[in-house]
Amino acid sequence: MPRVVISLLALLFAGSVLAIEPFPSGFHTSEIATNGTTLHVRTGGSGPAVVLLHGFADTGDMWATAAAALMHDHTVIVPDLRGMGLSAHPDTGYTKKNQAVDIAGVMDALKIQKAALVTHDIGNMVGYALAVQYPDRITKWMVIDAPLPGIGNWEEIKQSPLLWHFNFRGPDEERLVAGRERIYLDRFYNELSADPKKIDEATRQHYAALYARPHAIHDAFEQFGAFNQDALDNKALLAEKGKLAMPVLAVGGEKSAGKRQADILALVATHVTADVIPDSGHWIMEENPGATVAMMTAFLSN
Repeated sequence: MPRVVISLLALLFAGSVLAIEPFPSGFHTSEIATNGTTLHVRTGGSGPAVVLLHGFADTGDMWATAAAALMHDHTVIVPDLRGMGLSAHPDTGYTKKNQAVDIAGVMDALKIQKAALVTHDIGNMVGYALAVQYPDRITKWMVIDAPLPGIGNWEEIKQSPLLWHFNFRGPDEERLVAGRERIYLDRFYNELSADPKKIDEATRQHYAALYARPHAIHDAFEQFGAFNQDALDNKALLAEKGKLAMPVLAVGGEKSAGKRQADILALVATHVTADVIPDSGHWIMEENPGATVAMMTAFLSN
């Protein structure tokens, strides 16, 4: 993509603080049965396919602004992960290796053989499991601001005081959060952002309502509860399959993972490029959507 277009995209969003917005009218939603569950999926646009995967404290709704920019040149596929957002809430299956099968099933249902991949947070973990199990189906991967269980200094990362929530789960913990989902989510938005004011009131209310749905917090905790098995799975998959061969853009928020994101990805992929979202913590689409979308569009167009 020409640099002037990238600059214009960045300027379009510069300084703006975007609340949750709807997907463009060209998108449609469907409930896709896959791998023993049902995922809520938004699809729109035309051209080479790209799959966008969200993480915790978000849903696929986080990608609306990106989807609007990408749909002119890409078929954009945006699922809610198992047990999150408007997807179904199965009792089991929250390892990221298994959730990768969910996403492969969505691609099958949509008759998409190959796709690029853009992921954030827990979406990174599902994305790695998808790319390593189905390397012929993922053409390139933009991976944003979160570690991979079992890879690199994972054990050290888990000791960070910011990540105490990895082990916060169980019936009593769920009772503590029940009816207080907004308080719980505010902690993530406030402590993991560069500027909490950039995650506005409408955005906070939107996600608090989704995470207050029946079983939603329980299943979000299940995502964290699977981390120990995810670590074992990732080590085994790396040993068996070797490093990923597709191009990988490893992106960190300036006030979060930064270029350390690329250090992690270099352990599982051969062709890794590093980049940083300026003026952003972990919540890249809420804190600096312009730079994120410009970076994404440039990567996918090359």
